[in-house]
Amino acid sequence: MPEIRNYTLNFGPQHPAAHGVLRLVLEMDGEVIERADPHIGLLHRATEKLAESKPYLQSVPYMDRLDYMSMMCNEHAYVRAIEKLVGTKVPVRAQYIRTMFDEITRILNHLLWLGTHALDVGAMTMFLYCFREREDLMDCYEAVTGARLHAAYYRPGGVYRDLPDQMPNHEYNEFRSKADIDRMNEVRQGSLLDFISAFTDRFPGKVDEYETLLTDNRIWKQRTVGIGVVSPERAQQLGFTGPMIRGSGFAWDLRKKQTYAAYDQVEFDIPVGQNGDCYDRYLVRIEELRQSNRIVKQCVEWLRANPGPVIAEDHKIAAPSRADVRGDMESLIHHFKLFTEGFCPPAGEVYTAVEAPKGEFGCYVISDGANKPYRLKLRAPGFAHLSAMNEMVEGHMLADVVAIIGTMDIVFGEIDR
Repeated sequence: MPEIRNYTLNFGPQHPAAHGVLRLVLEMDGEVIERADPHIGLLHRATEKLAESKPYLQSVPYMDRLDYMSMMCNEHAYVRAIEKLVGTKVPVRAQYIRTMFDEITRILNHLLWLGTHALDVGAMTMFLYCFREREDLMDCYEAVTGARLHAAYYRPGGVYRDLPDQMPNHEYNEFRSKADIDRMNEVRQGSLLDFISAFTDRFPGKVDEYETLLTDNRIWKQRTVGIGVVSPERAQQLGFTGPMIRGSGFAWDLRKKQTYAAYDQVEFDIPVGQNGDCYDRYLVRIEELRQSNRIVKQCVEWLRANPGPVIAEDHKIAAPSRADVRGDMESLIHHFKLFTEGFCPPAGEVYTAVEAPKGEFGCYVISDGANKPYRLKLRAPGFAHLSAMNEMVEGHMLADVVAIIGTMDIVFGEIDR
């Protein structure tokens, strides 16, 4: 018999399957994991501390840099906390725009998760398929904000501006044929809403393609079925949220249980798993892609039929329009005061949370009446999930560690903060 040796193995922090700067110290008996010790803090950027030194409004772009796959959802939690502190009413159209972009963000996040998770496990084609659809949604981000990743689109009281009436077109270049560019521009002849509507029509067929590749794939099932099983009771004890707890069969979703924005006005279902393994969490996220698409479709129909303001009229909180600033002295003063001093919410404390793609992203703010937060604490879903790493990998093989990291969908910006 060959002698089984005990190893202490460093996994990461630069390992491509570590999904960020995660260092795992694995104690192994041959190839079986006996203990996993996650070392974090290698991406610490002091976001919470920095937010305490600048006016409320200036921290909105910092939220994008936390979970940099769920940009607008992070902003949503933060601006909701400010709105709760100051008591601002958000126009209904802005609530629908936020709901729509939250779900576009969820699709973006799950597409990246699906592509990278499958790549880790060995399915290379999925990565290329998922990024094909991500590109269209990234163009939606770019159309409303000018940025593809760090949007800074949400504002206390609403959103930065209304949806554009013209979708930018691809320009002719030497790298693609004219016929190719004309084909890509076919869906870009109308407004942003027309472009998103065309996307929602073709996206379910693309999800079918993903499922054809993976759902009944023998190798995919061998790598994910029965791996990283967490019972519903244990998932609650560990603080799991989002697809991680729903994969264990617990139908917890803040969009239904503690509704916000326009989620009480749209119809969607909460997918849940049965076995709490990597495969069930995959199925939950695939179904979430379909449900998010359904929500976006409903938001597009409502936004087409209901024009209106997209940000609160209170210029102590929300900036006046550029046209007003150029022509009205009062608006110029409001603009100057808002972007230099900011605003001073009354003393108090609030906690708001949104159903981010990875789980419950929460924002706890303490105000002492100054123009910047006295304290800001963020509740990152990935942090709770990563804390269960040791429990989930114990008794599994080294290759299963990669599948379990993938199923958690961790991003280190929010974990290390």
